[in-house]
Amino acid sequence: MASRPDTLPQRESMDYDIVIVGAGPAGLAAAIRSKQKANEAGKELSVVVVEKGSEVGAHILSGAVIDPIGISRLIPDWQEKGAPITTPVKQDRFLYLGPAGEMRLPNFLMPPLMNNHGNYIVSLGELCQWLGEQATELGVEIYPGFAASEVLYDDQGRVVGIATGDMGVERDGTPGPNFARGMELRGKYTFFAEGARGSLSKQLIENFELSKGRIQKYGIGLKELWEIPNHKHMPGLVQHSFGWPLDNSTGGGSFLYHYGENLVAVGFVVHLNYKNPYLSPYEEFQRFKTHPSIAAMLEGGKRIAYGARAITEGGWQSIPELVFPGGALLGCAAGFMNVPRIKGSHNAILSGIAAADAAFDAIENGRSHDELENYYADVMTGDIAQDLKRVRNVKPLWSRFGTFLGIALGGADMWLNTIIRGVGLGYTLSHGKPDYETLRTAKSTKPIEYPKPDGTLTFDRLTNVSFSATNHEEDQPVHLKLADPNVPLLINLPTWAEPAQRYCPAAVYEIVDGDDGKKRFQINAQNCVHCKTCDIKDPSQNITWVCPEGGGGPNYAGM
Repeated sequence: MASRPDTLPQRESMDYDIVIVGAGPAGLAAAIRSKQKANEAGKELSVVVVEKGSEVGAHILSGAVIDPIGISRLIPDWQEKGAPITTPVKQDRFLYLGPAGEMRLPNFLMPPLMNNHGNYIVSLGELCQWLGEQATELGVEIYPGFAASEVLYDDQGRVVGIATGDMGVERDGTPGPNFARGMELRGKYTFFAEGARGSLSKQLIENFELSKGRIQKYGIGLKELWEIPNHKHMPGLVQHSFGWPLDNSTGGGSFLYHYGENLVAVGFVVHLNYKNPYLSPYEEFQRFKTHPSIAAMLEGGKRIAYGARAITEGGWQSIPELVFPGGALLGCAAGFMNVPRIKGSHNAILSGIAAADAAFDAIENGRSHDELENYYADVMTGDIAQDLKRVRNVKPLWSRFGTFLGIALGGADMWLNTIIRGVGLGYTLSHGKPDYETLRTAKSTKPIEYPKPDGTLTFDRLTNVSFSATNHEEDQPVHLKLADPNVPLLINLPTWAEPAQRYCPAAVYEIVDGDDGKKRFQINAQNCVHCKTCDIKDPSQNITWVCPEGGGGPNYAGM
């Protein structure tokens, strides 16, 4: 295989006060708040945001029901400014599903924090597009289609910015005819707001030992957007369920959100600490839709979009050290999702506000490239801490005691945390193994037979991937890196029946028969929807997800 030449042209460099990686809720909130602070003080502050998606919002995937605390603090007059937040929650439903029936849980039994009154159903992608417009009006530079591929350090080991990936690289790693070097974007402070399992955030956590033994837990969220008949549409309905089709030892659940013009967001989450190597989160999602209660709601409708994304589930006890010399982790890159509420965007925005405040004050005092301790203190003592502390035991209880008993115990714990002013009994349960260590061997596990898709209610993976508008330049290097190419066939296949074939929601990984009659591990990188599940769940930790060429991946219109 050819190698890259040693004498590539030098990258051009641009200097900013604040460099932000990721145009999601956290990154855009940090950008907006930074400019607000500067304008209030009559100061000049240069802020740049790089986004690997082809446009702002292209890679944003969420339910989403949002708590408006974050957006109201960032832009108090968001309603007057026309934010795409227009469907208030009108009805909450909580269901326990059996194979053919359901049991509705009385709302009065649910802890108050689970009440969605005052929240809104939105397209988080559309909200991010709007936030991007607000940031641009304030003077923030936003560059979509540019993937941050490298962290820049100075001689003292401090983070001083990022470099975007080279463009026009051939599959063998050599410069092609349209080759162009990436840019170096250098800042006094660099914020990493890449979402769950961000590639650079992962490196920073390892390099600066930010986790210090804390285990982050993950789930995979799968979502379809449906347009249903008008007479079935109930704007403002929020429905969550747990139980079937997952067994009691497998954590997860569903959501259905009615909003917009006859739209329903249909989603399914599987906790990635599942044990059965034959389980397919995607197929469980498709099977869920065949439940009589769900199928009746979708009958006569049509699926118009699809996507998948890993989500952080570790909560309070999994938050890493958030700061390091020259930068900070924001939003889901730091793991601020509230699992029982299935909400993280409000905390992402709050983290962006806190980071911007800390960086502006530091720059005003002549500091740069140090640790923003004020940001860390704000997160660990403010609204984010209050939100996450009171649900900190829900995920560990669920994992230890199974769905039925675990949810009951988690609910009781949340009630205690509500009654005793967020302190509860004062204990914090730890998480168990990392998600990649939880699989049983294939020999000790029974395979799962999934029904074939009918093409109307349920769909095969490749058909659904086409509804994610995913695309990558075919001749670029594969962005799913194997530490050892022999592991899939020599270790993963005989031990776990190579689970990558099933945990990937986009049919990226296959075991195929080669022309020589031998099996071959095939990576269909063109299909990748950037969910990061392979980077998390691979039992040999042999797969590393890195950014492909900027602009590649899904385009989640309206998701």
